[in-house]
Amino acid sequence: MRQTIINVSNRLPVTVGEQIKRSSGGLVAALEGMGDERFDLKWLGWPGGEVPDPARRAEVERTLESEFGCVPVFLTREEADGHYEGFSNTSVWPLLHYLPTMFRYETPWWDHYRNVNGKFADKVLSIARDGDLVWVHDYQLMLLPAMLKEAKPSLRIGFFLHTPFPSYEVFRCHPKREELVLGLLGADQIGFHTFGYLRHFRSSVLRLLGVDSEVTRIRHHGHTARLGVYPIGINAPRFAEELDKPEYRQKVEHFRDVYRGKRLILSVERLDYTKGLLRRLDAIDLFLSERAPDERDTIKFIFISIPSREGVDEYRVLREDVEARIGRLNGKYATLNNSPIHFIHGSVTFTDLCALYGSAAVGMVTPLVDGMNLVAKEYVACQRDDPGVLVLSEFAGAAEELFHALLVNPYDPGTMAAAMREALAMPPEERRRRMAPMREHVMRLDAARWAKSFIDDLASRSVAPEQAHPAEEASRRLQDALSAGRRVALFLDYDGTLREIERDPAAATPNAAVRAVLDALARRKQDVDVTIISGRTPQDLESFLRGYDFGLIAEHGAVVRRPGHPEWERADTNVSYAWKGDILNVLRPYQESTPGSFIEDKRTSLVWHYRRADPEFGEWKAKQLATDLSAMLSNEPINVRHGKKIVEVTASHVNKGAAVMRCLEGRQYDLVLVAGDDTTDESMFRLDLRNLISVRVGDAEDSHATYSVPSPREMRRFLEKAIRHPTGVPQPSSG
Repeated sequence: MRQTIINVSNRLPVTVGEQIKRSSGGLVAALEGMGDERFDLKWLGWPGGEVPDPARRAEVERTLESEFGCVPVFLTREEADGHYEGFSNTSVWPLLHYLPTMFRYETPWWDHYRNVNGKFADKVLSIARDGDLVWVHDYQLMLLPAMLKEAKPSLRIGFFLHTPFPSYEVFRCHPKREELVLGLLGADQIGFHTFGYLRHFRSSVLRLLGVDSEVTRIRHHGHTARLGVYPIGINAPRFAEELDKPEYRQKVEHFRDVYRGKRLILSVERLDYTKGLLRRLDAIDLFLSERAPDERDTIKFIFISIPSREGVDEYRVLREDVEARIGRLNGKYATLNNSPIHFIHGSVTFTDLCALYGSAAVGMVTPLVDGMNLVAKEYVACQRDDPGVLVLSEFAGAAEELFHALLVNPYDPGTMAAAMREALAMPPEERRRRMAPMREHVMRLDAARWAKSFIDDLASRSVAPEQAHPAEEASRRLQDALSAGRRVALFLDYDGTLREIERDPAAATPNAAVRAVLDALARRKQDVDVTIISGRTPQDLESFLRGYDFGLIAEHGAVVRRPGHPEWERADTNVSYAWKGDILNVLRPYQESTPGSFIEDKRTSLVWHYRRADPEFGEWKAKQLATDLSAMLSNEPINVRHGKKIVEVTASHVNKGAAVMRCLEGRQYDLVLVAGDDTTDESMFRLDLRNLISVRVGDAEDSHATYSVPSPREMRRFLEKAIRHPTGVPQPSSG
């Protein structure tokens, strides 16, 4: 059976006017071969203009679907401007390209961006079936993967970012940084051009969300997003075919006649501030200043600048600056025989472009930063007969593949000028030696291979939407016990189990979702005894849970308040804490050398918190500290626990498991459920009770818990389902 690929991009590959015409482009070329015997390809996106008339809209929709295999998402002019020109290109684009000084943000843009992503989601869901592949492209639709996964988990969702992903220090500037990252994590497969971009994304996930990851996998709230590197290629067959056409050879001869006696240095790009045009002009100024007038006559710079985003103020200003600068340079270095720079603000035909590529002695591709830059690969593809030299920015993604080029720092005009001199002086044998392996690579690893590689990986991902929840059996056991009127005890950790962990521990007060569960538990007090467990102080727990008659276990088991009792009992009356002074002397240097960390001095323990420290540095220091303390205290009745963003030192007689057993003394329960999320809860999971249910929240690897749920949100749903609906009939949840 053929599988469906729903390809989702901001723009459809068509131009809608009086007539509807198919557009060309790298992504179009990459996907042309995907609608083969394996797949049915549908393309979903904005048709590129407002179609307010309902009759015309219906006509466009029918034509697009029947003749082009396209599904349009219609937007108003206001929506398109706010989503595309505003949020996408004035807010997100500059940061993705390391240019925070060009960044602007307005709240209405975010509203449009979120709403347009929602419109795309609604349209995808209207045509998608279980198991379909949905491939979402680029920064205009960063919220879409999570929207789709939430609504239809059975879809296999891929996302590819065609731009760079910057370092965390740049990306963190965006006011909606967490929302954008969470949107991408809804995908099953996330693709980047280079490993560097993938690494930056993982770093942002870690530092924004506190979510650890493996090199190619991020687990978050029970969902796994796989990461991969997929360098995009060009439509190599089209270039190979063009180079064999008579029209191409005629154009090459024409340009040789027009520029006889001159060597061409060619630049082709969209008019965009990321392309480094002004700095390249600085390099040309330096290059020309070092040459005699008769030498200048032998060089011609050709700039082909494709109009781009002319509705954005920054782009209009850039065009004016570029044209003014080129005018000054032509005036400064012109001779009677030559003006050094020929500037074309517009598109050229494909044949003309290939002929210019093939005729140019130097291809000058020096963006300040670029996700890939296919111009570099197009130039290489056309260097078949008498190869020239590629001068390439080291900050273009293509530099990782085209390393035989002359790589330059685009911020250094002197380096670029020197590279131009070296390229023009390079002997033919050296040019061929450099160009041959690059051309073989470009022609072999083309756009179709890129698309196939990503789709094959996405198709192999198993989403298994109908599998039973890992804790389904535990849920049934709890429901059955309550349905039969049996007595149940619940021992529930707080931070990380009932409530999501906050960077500031004081901010983790019960929110609406937590209170809904607590209220439901309180209403079942006739057959359910609830005890909340935490490493927090008794005062903290009383403040957080005021109004609930639950049992409380504080400081990881040192202090206990039984359900329905107002008095606290000390479980450590015979325990000495004389060791605390010595341990403080060990902790203080770690606090001082780890910005963002702090020491909490409890009566029964010492805790070094590093949640607000840099996560990688903090984790490294925590491992050092835990190792030092374990060696120091190996013969002492003291435990060292490396928990979630803490290292805690406490007496070995004090633990949550012992506190649970203390609460169970003298009481009979038909079922005991314990739930927690880190190593401090393992003592509960190891209890030898015949009627015990143990649930680990989060990653359950190396845990003694019998069951697991992925997140506090799912733990709340687990409890709501059992407590509110003990008959075993699932009902909607508000968790």
